[in-house]
Amino acid sequence: MARIDSETLLPNDHVEQLALSGEVTQIHRGNPYAEAGDTFDVDGTTFEVVEVTHRTLGDLTDEDARAEGSEDVDAYRERLEHAHSDGFEWDDDADVVRHRFERRD
Repeated sequence: MARIDSETLLPNDHVEQLALSGEVTQIHRGNPYAEAGDTFDVDGTTFEVVEVTHRTLGDLTDEDARAEGSEDVDAYRERLEHAHSDGFEWDDDADVVRHRFERRD
């Protein structure tokens, strides 16, 4: 278990604020940025990474998308394509890593 900077896992201030509000409880990234048991703080609130799972983009469900602040997988895909304007294309077989986290009060 390690203490990590929130910026290591969460890509920007907006996502940090969504985590604080409880709207975002997980994030998929291209690589593992944390391990289960790692903690990070956002504005004085501590979060613990409770699960790190290797998956593919094709594994994502609407429930996953909602846990990341999107309405459904289609909206999540659009958000990724917009955020990664450098030619990102959704590939169901692309490897991703889900980091689930919980607020620790």
